[in-house]
Amino acid sequence: MIHAVLYEPEIPQNTGNIIRTCAAFSVQLHLIEPFSFYLDEAHVKRAGMDYRDIADIRIHSGWDEFCRECDGELYFTSRYGSRTPDSFTYPTDRDLYFVFGKESSGIPKPILKANLDRCIRIPMDAKARCLNVSNTAAIVLYEALRQRQFEGLSFTEQLKQGVL
Repeated sequence: MIHAVLYEPEIPQNTGNIIRTCAAFSVQLHLIEPFSFYLDEAHVKRAGMDYRDIADIRIHSGWDEFCRECDGELYFTSRYGSRTPDSFTYPTDRDLYFVFGKESSGIPKPILKANLDRCIRIPMDAKARCLNVSNTAAIVLYEALRQRQFEGLSFTEQLKQGVL
Protein backbone atom coordinates (compact mmCIF):
# COMPACT_ATOMS: atom_id res chain seq x y z
CA MET A 1 0.00 0.00 0.00
CA ILE A 2 1.03 3.57 -0.60
CA HIS A 3 0.60 6.20 2.12
CA ALA A 4 0.74 10.00 2.15
CA VAL A 5 1.79 11.62 5.41
CA LEU A 6 1.11 15.28 6.17
CA TYR A 7 3.40 16.55 8.89
CA GLU A 8 1.46 19.14 10.93
CA PRO A 9 -0.58 20.59 8.02
CA GLU A 10 -1.54 24.25 8.34
CA ILE A 11 -3.83 25.11 5.43
CA PRO A 12 -7.20 23.34 5.27
CA GLN A 13 -7.58 23.79 1.51
CA ASN A 14 -4.31 21.95 0.89
CA THR A 15 -5.38 19.12 3.17
CA GLY A 16 -8.73 18.95 1.41
CA ASN A 17 -7.03 18.72 -1.98
CA ILE A 18 -4.75 15.96 -0.70
CA ILE A 19 -7.74 14.09 0.76
CA ARG A 20 -9.29 14.12 -2.72
CA THR A 21 -6.03 12.96 -4.36
CA CYS A 22 -5.57 10.16 -1.84
CA ALA A 23 -9.16 9.00 -2.27
CA ALA A 24 -8.85 8.97 -6.07
CA PHE A 25 -5.52 7.10 -5.91
CA SER A 26 -6.58 4.65 -3.13
CA VAL A 27 -3.74 6.00 -0.98
CA GLN A 28 -4.05 6.00 2.80
CA LEU A 29 -3.61 9.48 4.31
CA HIS A 30 -1.93 10.08 7.67
CA LEU A 31 -2.33 13.45 9.38
CA ILE A 32 0.18 14.24 12.11
CA GLU A 33 -1.00 16.61 14.80
CA PRO A 34 -1.03 19.33 15.70
CA PHE A 35 -2.71 20.99 12.78
CA SER A 36 -4.16 24.49 12.84
CA PHE A 37 -7.71 23.76 11.67
CA TYR A 38 -10.58 21.38 12.24
CA LEU A 39 -11.17 18.63 9.72
CA ASP A 40 -14.82 19.61 9.52
CA GLU A 41 -14.05 23.18 8.45
CA ALA A 42 -15.83 24.39 5.34
CA HIS A 43 -12.51 24.81 3.48
CA VAL A 44 -11.54 21.17 3.97
CA LYS A 45 -15.02 20.03 2.99
CA ARG A 46 -15.08 22.20 -0.13
CA ALA A 47 -11.64 21.14 -1.35
CA GLY A 48 -12.13 17.47 -0.47
CA MET A 49 -15.74 17.54 -1.65
CA ASP A 50 -17.45 14.23 -1.02
CA TYR A 51 -14.17 12.32 -1.14
CA ARG A 52 -13.83 12.37 2.64
CA ASP A 53 -16.38 9.57 2.68
CA ILE A 54 -14.14 7.28 0.63
CA ALA A 55 -10.76 8.50 1.89
CA ASP A 56 -8.83 6.35 4.35
CA ILE A 57 -7.57 8.90 6.90
CA ARG A 58 -5.57 8.15 10.05
CA ILE A 59 -4.76 10.82 12.62
CA HIS A 60 -1.65 10.60 14.79
CA SER A 61 -1.01 12.69 17.90
CA GLY A 62 2.58 13.40 16.85
CA TRP A 63 5.59 12.26 14.87
CA ASP A 64 6.71 9.74 17.51
CA GLU A 65 3.32 8.03 17.54
CA PHE A 66 3.28 7.86 13.77
CA CYS A 67 6.78 6.31 13.72
CA ARG A 68 5.74 3.65 16.24
CA GLU A 69 2.80 2.66 14.01
CA CYS A 70 4.58 2.98 10.65
CA ASP A 71 5.55 -0.34 9.11
CA GLY A 72 7.16 0.40 5.78
CA GLU A 73 9.69 2.50 3.92
CA LEU A 74 9.63 6.28 4.37
CA TYR A 75 10.49 8.95 1.80
CA PHE A 76 10.56 12.69 2.47
CA THR A 77 9.86 15.63 0.18
CA SER A 78 12.16 18.55 0.82
CA ARG A 79 14.06 21.39 -0.78
CA TYR A 80 17.12 19.66 0.67
CA GLY A 81 16.49 16.53 -1.39
CA SER A 82 18.84 15.77 -4.25
CA ARG A 83 16.87 13.09 -6.09
CA THR A 84 13.76 13.33 -8.23
CA PRO A 85 10.70 11.16 -7.53
CA ASP A 86 11.42 9.00 -10.59
CA SER A 87 15.08 8.40 -9.69
CA PHE A 88 14.02 6.00 -6.93
CA THR A 89 13.01 2.43 -7.61
CA TYR A 90 10.32 2.00 -4.99
CA PRO A 91 10.04 -1.48 -3.52
CA THR A 92 6.85 -3.35 -4.36
CA ASP A 93 7.00 -5.78 -1.47
CA ARG A 94 6.31 -3.31 1.35
CA ASP A 95 4.30 -0.24 2.20
CA LEU A 96 5.61 3.14 1.06
CA TYR A 97 5.12 6.29 3.12
CA PHE A 98 5.67 9.70 1.51
CA VAL A 99 6.05 12.49 4.07
CA PHE A 100 5.09 16.06 3.14
CA GLY A 101 6.03 18.91 5.47
CA LYS A 102 4.01 21.74 6.89
CA GLU A 103 3.45 24.64 4.54
CA SER A 104 5.43 27.24 6.51
CA SER A 105 8.57 25.29 7.38
CA GLY A 106 8.54 21.81 5.88
CA ILE A 107 9.78 18.72 7.67
CA PRO A 108 12.04 19.38 10.68
CA LYS A 109 15.73 19.30 9.80
CA PRO A 110 16.65 16.58 12.34
CA ILE A 111 14.21 14.19 10.63
CA LEU A 112 15.60 15.09 7.20
CA LYS A 113 19.25 14.79 8.27
CA ALA A 114 18.61 11.25 9.46
CA ASN A 115 17.04 10.35 6.10
CA LEU A 116 18.93 12.32 3.43
CA ASP A 117 19.22 9.26 1.19
CA ARG A 118 15.40 9.17 0.93
CA CYS A 119 14.73 12.89 0.40
CA ILE A 120 12.90 13.83 -2.77
CA ARG A 121 13.06 17.15 -4.57
CA ILE A 122 10.98 18.08 -7.58
CA PRO A 123 13.10 20.06 -10.06
CA MET A 124 11.79 23.56 -10.79
CA ASP A 125 12.88 26.98 -11.93
CA ALA A 126 15.65 28.32 -9.69
CA LYS A 127 13.61 31.48 -9.01
CA ALA A 128 10.69 29.45 -7.62
CA ARG A 129 10.78 28.74 -3.90
CA CYS A 130 8.53 25.69 -3.90
CA LEU A 131 5.41 24.03 -5.24
CA ASN A 132 2.14 23.89 -3.33
CA VAL A 133 2.15 20.82 -1.08
CA SER A 134 -0.96 19.39 -2.72
CA ASN A 135 0.71 19.59 -6.15
CA THR A 136 3.85 18.01 -4.76
CA ALA A 137 1.81 15.18 -3.24
CA ALA A 138 0.06 14.50 -6.56
CA ILE A 139 3.36 14.36 -8.48
CA VAL A 140 5.14 12.11 -5.99
CA LEU A 141 2.21 9.75 -5.44
CA TYR A 142 1.63 9.44 -9.19
CA GLU A 143 5.22 8.33 -9.74
CA ALA A 144 4.98 5.67 -7.02
CA LEU A 145 1.70 4.43 -8.50
CA ARG A 146 3.20 4.43 -12.01
CA GLN A 147 6.04 2.22 -10.82
CA ARG A 148 3.44 -0.20 -9.45
CA GLN A 149 1.55 -0.17 -12.78
CA PHE A 150 -1.38 1.69 -11.11
CA GLU A 151 -2.33 -1.54 -9.36
CA GLY A 152 -5.98 -1.55 -8.29
CA LEU A 153 -6.86 1.67 -10.13
CA SER A 154 -9.36 1.96 -12.97
CA PHE A 155 -8.37 3.13 -16.43
CA THR A 156 -11.99 3.84 -17.41
CA GLU A 157 -14.62 6.26 -16.14
CA GLN A 158 -16.83 4.35 -13.75
CA LEU A 159 -19.27 6.89 -12.33
CA LYS A 160 -20.40 8.89 -15.37
CA GLN A 161 -19.77 6.18 -17.98
CA GLY A 162 -18.02 8.68 -20.24
CA VAL A 163 -18.10 7.45 -23.81
CA LEU A 164 -17.18 9.50 -26.88
